[in-house]
Amino acid sequence: MKRVLILGADGFIGRHIAFHLRAEGWDVLASARRTTRLARMGFDTLKADLANPATHSPAFWDAAQDRHIVNAAGLLTASDTLFEAVHVKAPAAAYARASGGVLISAVGIEADTPFARWRRKGEAVAQDAGLTILRPGLVMADTSYGGTSLIRGLAALPLVSPTVGDGQQVFNPIHAEDLARVVADCLDNPKPGQPWDIGGPTRITQAQLTADLRGWFGLPPARPLPIPDRAAMALGGVGDALAMAPISRTAVAQITHGIETDEAPLTAQLETKPRGVDQFLAARPAGTQDLWHARLFLMRPALRLSLAFLWLASGLLGLFLPSATFLPIAAHTGLPDALWIAMARLGGLADLALAAALIRNWRPRLTGWLQLGLVGSYTLAFTLIAPALWLLPLGGLLKNIPILMLIALWMMLEDER
Repeated sequence: MKRVLILGADGFIGRHIAFHLRAEGWDVLASARRTTRLARMGFDTLKADLANPATHSPAFWDAAQDRHIVNAAGLLTASDTLFEAVHVKAPAAAYARASGGVLISAVGIEADTPFARWRRKGEAVAQDAGLTILRPGLVMADTSYGGTSLIRGLAALPLVSPTVGDGQQVFNPIHAEDLARVVADCLDNPKPGQPWDIGGPTRITQAQLTADLRGWFGLPPARPLPIPDRAAMALGGVGDALAMAPISRTAVAQITHGIETDEAPLTAQLETKPRGVDQFLAARPAGTQDLWHARLFLMRPALRLSLAFLWLASGLLGLFLPSATFLPIAAHTGLPDALWIAMARLGGLADLALAAALIRNWRPRLTGWLQLGLVGSYTLAFTLIAPALWLLPLGGLLKNIPILMLIALWMMLEDER
């Protein structure tokens, strides 16, 4: 049986490759920072955080001995330290134990950006190890993730279809399953040396791709809304500051220049040719879940920032609201006023901490549970102290029920894996 180790197997591209190779009879060892779900999907797994110095030693990768390797791991934005760890140090150690393989790189890495520079350095390491280097362009699939989810989200907006610039940038998307077939072919028939572009045969502009996706969803045509390059880059900067990936300056820079590959030299050597975007969009109908996901994708950061605003306002009120406005509520408890004032101020600090965590999107799962716990605690405490708050005409404690539901919904949307 042919054996392969897949780095980044829990990613969008990595999962497609893992499933395809397993279906083709390969013994797949799936490696990722989080492997729990891969194990539940039936894969043998190797848990590896490529930022951990332990993975920078070949000894860590002894399980890769006599296996091919497919490196589908990578970062879009990070510090130089993280870029070097994930794109250079850990892969170099893994390649030392493997028996050749494939690196999934990216097209358009000639730019002077941190992402492009570290991708080039990663390619150099793979080239020295004798791997085949593939540079896909825009990768789409029946599902979506990251940039392709953003494109779907923009296509599903009501009334308008935003594009970066004039929308005439050229793409030739490749389906993730077709990319997985190309990877399998390159494992069987290695093509080391120069990097190989890979994409689909159909060229399409950004504006036309958005329009075609609207048609796939069954939505009516929408008015084009070109976003000037500078404004788009500014929005990307906001996305970077608020951790709203894939809205980032790097992504905007890539879209601005188009994502087109010169796939002909490689596809001429392949028995199975990738399909064009027109073919794979027509291969299946959009389902309700596709439209829901597209519409909810842009609601996710909006919901997060709405919750951040809620906690920010609540925190400022807890810190600065005059004590005379809330002490009468607890007057019947007999507890000292100083205790209630201290609790209000400490509660304000806790609320502000949650607002900061939401703005930076810090550890979403933990932040979600902390929000649920704090709202639940407030609700219980005020129910005991002043149950009449449930009967206020503008909602009072009743508002906490939909707030709890919104927090739970945000936690679901943040769970992309």
